[in-house]
Amino acid sequence: MSKNDIFCDCDVIHGEIVEAVREKMPDESELYDLADFFKVLGDSTRARIICALDESEMCVCDLAVLLNMTKSAISHQLRSLKQTNLVKYRKEGKVVYYSLADYHVKEIFEKGLEHIRETIKN
Repeated sequence: MSKNDIFCDCDVIHGEIVEAVREKMPDESELYDLADFFKVLGDSTRARIICALDESEMCVCDLAVLLNMTKSAISHQLRSLKQTNLVKYRKEGKVVYYSLADYHVKEIFEKGLEHIRETIKN
């Protein structure tokens, strides 16, 4: 270890803090689901789709043109996004329109982008 490493050099366990935090910790299964949620968002193609859907409801054809991808590739990514409840769809005749599942997805995406833009400025 170098002299600049940060570590705890105490022998005292702060039991009351540990217990207070333990009571507020989510179940292990919820944390696994949360990790999976962020893994899905961790793909740049899916992030581009989320970005597009943050602006407007769109069909697969429109997304394919916008993102310069095949309809098949867009459909494949949308399947992952649907399975994790990040997008929803509605049918109008033969056309299927996709949108963000709810305001949480919109908020998470926009806050993440805001954080990245803030980091770049600093």
